[in-house]
Amino acid sequence: MKRIPLSRCTSHLQAAPSPRRPSCLYAAQRSIAARSNRIQARFQATVSIPNDGELEVELPEEPSIVARQPAKPKTRQSRWPTPLEKLPSPHPSAAERSVKLHALRSRLSLPQRFPLQTLARSLVHPSADPNPAFNNASLSILGRHLLGYYTTEWLMCNYPRLPMAVVFAAVDAYIGPKALATVASEWGIEAAAEPGGEVDPGLLQFMRIQSGGELPASLRRQAPWSWNVTTTHKIMKTDEFGSDNAAPGPHSLNSTPVPMEEAAQSFVRALVGSLHLQLGAPLVKRFFRDHFTSRHLDIGTLFDFRTPTRDLSKLCAREGFEAPVARLVSETGRLSRHPVFVVGVYSGKDKLGEGAGSSLDEARTRAAAAALKAWYLYRPLEVTVPSSTEGALDTSKWRPNMIDCGEVIV
Repeated sequence: MKRIPLSRCTSHLQAAPSPRRPSCLYAAQRSIAARSNRIQARFQATVSIPNDGELEVELPEEPSIVARQPAKPKTRQSRWPTPLEKLPSPHPSAAERSVKLHALRSRLSLPQRFPLQTLARSLVHPSADPNPAFNNASLSILGRHLLGYYTTEWLMCNYPRLPMAVVFAAVDAYIGPKALATVASEWGIEAAAEPGGEVDPGLLQFMRIQSGGELPASLRRQAPWSWNVTTTHKIMKTDEFGSDNAAPGPHSLNSTPVPMEEAAQSFVRALVGSLHLQLGAPLVKRFFRDHFTSRHLDIGTLFDFRTPTRDLSKLCAREGFEAPVARLVSETGRLSRHPVFVVGVYSGKDKLGEGAGSSLDEARTRAAAAALKAWYLYRPLEVTVPSSTEGALDTSKWRPNMIDCGEVIV
């Protein structure tokens, strides 16, 4: 019997064998291009990205085909549209790889849902990047108003009798420029020597003032708005600190060298503004309580009485009390070189204040000042700030706050 090869019977069921070498140059280029794309996709899935030149495969081309096809310039594909050295600030996509930003978010006890790109943007001062879409100018404006609102309402509700001059001084002590710069340094904020796209986004980006250079005109001390700067004028026309001159806006410092203190306070304000936008008001209030109002401030040291005895007499007359009378409580060493007198101020049978001094007049003045401080530093037992009921449907826990007549005007 004659043997028939098996390949002849099953040739219609088998797939056509793929040629080892493509029949034409166009097919070879397509196969190699597909293979190089697969290799490039594998490399892109890893951390290290090799140069595109390592993946290029050159094929021997026939002279006739090369003469027919026009020469195409080789373009190198880069990950960034422009070199990092030419960017004024770090790219937003670099925030996820910054160890400093991860450490800062953990150090401030911020939730993980707070994006690192927003935290990196709050570190870019307008002097480093004038583009408002990448600097912290708008966030700083929002954070400044929020800090001023929360601090003022906390002071007015807890100390309803404070004079406005003391309120301005207390607000400056809590959220003033020097206070915010101190807060930023305690948070461990480090500044970059020079801003740029290649710098770690976890560093504070701003344009430094050269050694021996002068402050810009917008940061210098300016003349007051008017020669008659009254308390009402400060409340209606000035900032939350009662300043005599206008503070520069963040947008006016574009590409302007600024000191470290200006950049640090803009970061703290921008961080508060970004927290309000990303996480909401409740978390911002808790953040404000933990980092600002938790600091100890002796408000009694902010008072500066010029004529305390006359102020106390006016206060007693306004409130319907008996006229204050100074009485000697005790003394020692009257005839020595260092006598000490203790004088108390009484309104009827009630003792308003007590002070000690080396003379009777000094002791009486100190006693009147102590009586005024005891009146102005009154603090209610139950306090409910107005912002605590924002967005809440149940307002049964609200307690109206005390509203005082105000300070004594002599």
